Amino acid sequence: MSYKDKVSDLHPGYIQQQHAYAKRQERRKKRLMRRLALFFTITIFALGAMVTYHLKQRGLQAEKEQQYEELEDKMVSLKKQEANLNEEINLLQDDEYVLEIARTNYFFSQEGELIFNIPDVDPSY
Repeated sequence: MSYKDKVSDLHPGYIQQQHAYAKRQERRKKRLMRRLALFFTITIFALGAMVTYHLKQRGLQAEKEQQYEELEDKMVSLKKQEANLNEEINLLQDDEYVLEIARTNYFFSQEGELIFNIPDVDPSY
């Protein structure tokens, strides 16, 4: 008995079936890899967009906080100015204070009073 007698050929339909199965598995694997690549690309794009948006929002928040601090400082100075102006309004209600301002700033004098204007010049020595 020869070697060829002991070995029989495989059924050609079975071989074709196995080749078709292998091709289907290979196509499935390619589709899976394409889907995974697409998924990771979309995920990376979305993640990048979210990080960019977050960084923009943090920058805007820092800018708004700085603007808020500046406006707070301005409000404090305006409140001080308002208090000073209210105090001046109250002082201007007093006739003695108004007369004192007229004397010092506008050189008004009382009866029998002489006013000497001394220039604001530094001494020459």
